[in-house]
Amino acid sequence: MNIKPIRSDDDLSAAFKRLERVFQAEEGTPEADEMEILVMLIEAYERKHFPTSPADPVEAIKFRMEQQGLTPKDLERYIGSSGRVSEVLNRKRRLSLQMVKRLHDGLHIPYESLLAA
Repeated sequence: MNIKPIRSDDDLSAAFKRLERVFQAEEGTPEADEMEILVMLIEAYERKHFPTSPADPVEAIKFRMEQQGLTPKDLERYIGSSGRVSEVLNRKRRLSLQMVKRLHDGLHIPYESLLAA
C-alpha cells in the first residue's frame, strides 16, 4: 500500500483509478484498508476544493417527490392543506419548524436542506 496525500486534481485522478482497483476488496484485507483510506482522502480533498452548499428547501422537497413518485397531495400530511402545499412549492410560503420536522421525520429530508436559506 502506497498512500500519499491528495494535493492536486492529478493526484485525485490517480486516487480514483486506484480506488477502482481495490473497491471490491474483501473485508479485512490490506486492499480493503487501502480502499477506506482512499475514500477518506478523496472526500477530504473534494470537501476542500469543491464545497457544496445545502440544497434549497423547495428543491430538496421536489427532489424527494421525484425519487419517491410523490404528488403534491402526498405532501399534505407533512405540510398541511393543498393550498399550503402549493404555496410552499411555489415559494410563496416558507416552511414552518413544524413542517420541517414532519418532512424530515416522514420523508427523511435532511434538516440542513430544509433549513437552508
